[in-house]
Amino acid sequence: TIDTESDPTSETTPSTEKQWDLANLLVDELKRIGLSDVTIDENAYIMATLPSNVDHEVPVIGFVSHFDTSSDFTGANVKPQIVPNYDGKDIVLNEAENIVLSPDYFDDLLQYKGQTLITTDGTTLLGADDKAGICEIVSAMEYLINHPEIKHGKIRIGFTPDEEIGRGAHKFDVEKFGAEWAYTMDGSQIGELEYENFNAAGAKIDIKGKIVHPGYAKGKMINSILIANEIINSLPSHEIPQETTG
Repeated sequence: TIDTESDPTSETTPSTEKQWDLANLLVDELKRIGLSDVTIDENAYIMATLPSNVDHEVPVIGFVSHFDTSSDFTGANVKPQIVPNYDGKDIVLNEAENIVLSPDYFDDLLQYKGQTLITTDGTTLLGADDKAGICEIVSAMEYLINHPEIKHGKIRIGFTPDEEIGRGAHKFDVEKFGAEWAYTMDGSQIGELEYENFNAAGAKIDIKGKIVHPGYAKGKMINSILIANEIINSLPSHEIPQETTG
């Protein structure tokens, strides 16, 4: 496996050098399957073209995915596990550490009963977010190349770094991409189309209290944790991920 974890503390693009490892392999793969105009810029943004095979004008569409993985959990040394013909029951990912993937908690699992699932051993990310999207796009382009009887207009594809840390679109050259509209292959169930998403904007607040000896603290000490608690309590209590469908 190729570890492509991004780093929110880094100021470079991509935020980690190891993202180049997969990016460069992707460039080679896109050229190998026969795409044209394959480019990678100084920030590891990849673009390529599947030319139109019709003789009339149609809008240019695009498909986009990202190759970094979340910094919240390691994506190194992934140990994939194949679960054929999933029976709808608990999946023991790691017996030694008692890590279980259960439809009692993740009821979406039941949508995949009878299908083949790929999981980790519970100690790493799988990296399917969003390397699965990359596989989908590359496989679709290769299929269209090998089946020219399927007619289509010009298709642009793009792969980006650092989406997981909120910077995937920051240096994406929309004009160069040149698509009238595009789809990001980074959702969930087959057949689902998301036309809006959560706001990933963030804010960092530094709170400076005042330390005073407890014996003389009355009327003088300022507890920064209590101030933070007041700020949290002033925010809308239900506008949080676990309370919304956004």
